[in-house]
Amino acid sequence: MKIKKTTRPPRPVPTPASEPGALRRAVSEAQAAAPRHDRPAGKAAPAEAAAGRGAGSRGPSGGRPGAKAARPAGRPEPRPAKAAGSRDGSRPSRDDGHQPAGTQRLFFALKVPANLVGPLREAQRKLRGNWRRVDPDQLHVTLAYLPAVPADRVDDLKRLGVTLMQDLAPMQVSLRGTGYYPNEGSPRVWFVKVEAEGLPELAQALRDGIHALGLETDDQPFKGHITLARKKGPAPRVPPLTFTHGWQAGGAVLYRSILRKTGPIHETASSFRFRAPLPTGADATLPDTDLSTEVHRSDTPPATPAVTDPQ
Repeated sequence: MKIKKTTRPPRPVPTPASEPGALRRAVSEAQAAAPRHDRPAGKAAPAEAAAGRGAGSRGPSGGRPGAKAARPAGRPEPRPAKAAGSRDGSRPSRDDGHQPAGTQRLFFALKVPANLVGPLREAQRKLRGNWRRVDPDQLHVTLAYLPAVPADRVDDLKRLGVTLMQDLAPMQVSLRGTGYYPNEGSPRVWFVKVEAEGLPELAQALRDGIHALGLETDDQPFKGHITLARKKGPAPRVPPLTFTHGWQAGGAVLYRSILRKTGPIHETASSFRFRAPLPTGADATLPDTDLSTEVHRSDTPPATPAVTDPQ
């Protein structure tokens, strides 16, 4: 009697939770744990999309799926409709004043710690004219924005935040230079750039998880920044500034945005801690902030000049 030898496949090596692959797995776990809901209008489920691409499928007119029907000769093509709340159709406005009934504006973000408010306010003092400065307690780094969330779906977002962030390590966030959106020639927003290892991956994982839950978010590519002011009329531009400070982010926040005539007000809906230990050799001396309440540190020594004007 012959015995056939079999070889076992090698066991996969565990991946640290802070790596993109682990974030994707956490998105899948959050999706599986959440109750099933309808997807946003216009977004088909993967199985439905695959079925529509079958070899034998046909469009309504009997042609290939997605093919445009022939237009009568001499009739011009209609112009594409602009996005609601956008002047040029390229980017919908986040604060256009319209809010569907029974929904809330929410966004995931990093909170800017109190000890960095001084340098940022120093930069805001350089503004002249019709610039509306963002209040110090409203400064943040947006990770994912949700324009219209039904009230009964907020708990799903809280669970998503816990799933994605509980195994992350604190992030070292650095301030960089200032910039204008959409461009320097016709600015509407003045901001300062931020950078942190793992921050783009976290933002993408949040957006993937939001879509997996059947909720809508903006489709703009992630660019880490802190909005300092919004332009409300004729106003001179501020020359470029460079910041040299940073902080250790120990978690993130789910904010609720409430529109007011004087500007949006942000309330904390939930907060999430990055609970994994810092990597060996990482600098753990940068200050952090409490996620639930703003901490004013009176014992913080005077900072060296944080804002410089490039020559």
